[in-house]
Amino acid sequence: MGHERVQRRGRRRGAAISEAAVLPQPDFKQLRRPYRPVPLVSEDQVDAIHNASLKLLAETGIEVLLDEAREIMAKAGADVRDGETRVRFDPSLIEELIAKAPSEFELHARNPKHTIKFGGDSVAFGMMASAPNCSDIDNGRRTGNQKDYRNFLRLSQMHNVLHFNGGYPVEPVDIHASIRHLDCISDLITLTDKTYCIYALGRDRVADAIEMTRIAHGLTMEEMQDKACMFSIINTNSPLQLDKPMMEGVIALAEMGQPVVITPFTLAGAMAPVTIAGALVLQNAEALAGIAFAQMVRPGTPVIYGGFTSNVDMKSGAPAFGTPEYMKAQHVGGQLARRYGLPYRSSNVCAANTVDSQAAYEAVFSLWGAINGGMNMLMHGAGWLEGGLCCSYEKTIMDIDLLQMVSEFLQPLSTSDDDLALDAINDVGPAGHFFGTEHTQERYRDAFYSPILSDWRNFETWDEAGSPIAIERANRVWKERLAQYQEPPLDMAIRDELMAFVAKRKEQGGAKTDF
Repeated sequence: MGHERVQRRGRRRGAAISEAAVLPQPDFKQLRRPYRPVPLVSEDQVDAIHNASLKLLAETGIEVLLDEAREIMAKAGADVRDGETRVRFDPSLIEELIAKAPSEFELHARNPKHTIKFGGDSVAFGMMASAPNCSDIDNGRRTGNQKDYRNFLRLSQMHNVLHFNGGYPVEPVDIHASIRHLDCISDLITLTDKTYCIYALGRDRVADAIEMTRIAHGLTMEEMQDKACMFSIINTNSPLQLDKPMMEGVIALAEMGQPVVITPFTLAGAMAPVTIAGALVLQNAEALAGIAFAQMVRPGTPVIYGGFTSNVDMKSGAPAFGTPEYMKAQHVGGQLARRYGLPYRSSNVCAANTVDSQAAYEAVFSLWGAINGGMNMLMHGAGWLEGGLCCSYEKTIMDIDLLQMVSEFLQPLSTSDDDLALDAINDVGPAGHFFGTEHTQERYRDAFYSPILSDWRNFETWDEAGSPIAIERANRVWKERLAQYQEPPLDMAIRDELMAFVAKRKEQGGAKTDF
């Protein structure tokens, strides 16, 4: 059908989950932070990081490996010198460009009920992305593959607390790299109806992703330029380098008005200075360079300020997450994003190698730093293990439980007369109890959050039941829930056009795999 609007024929494949199979979970809704983000440092300290970042970009500059990107930068007024890949930016140019980016924008899902907003006090959680391995306690750790990739998408679709798909939960390396994106994006479109992240690995893959997303939404190319329907994470190559495939991705996405999340991967002590302040200067400089470049390509392109600064274990060099240093960087990253009036991305991460107490407390610290730091987009919300090298089925369920608890915490506290409960208190009086009161009986079914994994039985009852631990309960839950999955509806006209495009691109050989 080319670029013509898809004609809907009324045929649909997939069905809503039956009433009997509905999961006990909150409805899908846009979350909002009911309180102000917590500032960790003073405005003067934020200004110090900002000014140091601008000085770094003006004097040291950043390596830009793509010729086309340097040409665009030169036309916009950056200091680009013949024979050099190093680019420098005047502070006023950076500030002028980032001011063009919107402070809020909507990201549209093919199911309008799953459209979400980024910026302001909005909060959205995403599934884990980009793990090379996956695991469960039945079959152990294994290399990423299509079967597990699809199962994680099904779990993501089923759980309302996951607002978007952050990419490929696990990399299906059993599909050749030249066509992997075609299968993965078609799965994102057909197995879920939520919005998603695509990988900006060069123009070919981005062009395919744009066309597949256009088909899924039934848009023309012109309509899609004004409607954000997908996004991509653009990682700088810290320290101070922007590589070719990422920059090609920024150009292709920005030309189509699709959001980019500029995220430096700055690990203090390794790819960034050992001090958190120094690492934040580097993070900020790289993020500002990428955000400014997106505005050079197309002013008004939606962007998100990405923070991913943590530290390494100085004994082994391994990345560490959920640390006090990570939480500090999350808070200050949020302060910087708000200084520029930009949406802010953070992550739910840990360095644990199994679903144990370390995985839980590092995830809670990561979530607390993200929420209180003013995060709008939470990447890697469910499943992250081994510092990002593994997506775990059991960790997915544990994280979904944590995210649902955070979601409940974000609900505003009511102080209506009914909720203040003076009549109930007066009826019970001194030394009574509230179990049998009308006030309790009307509310007890949904008065409190009901956890997925917490076991509140006393020791004797728990012991008689076989002493199950959290990872065992999570193992049971993911299998039960996966068995309930049903594919979301999709017009057959859209499905047919999508599959035809995938088949044609595969026949053409897909995308190049070297840059």
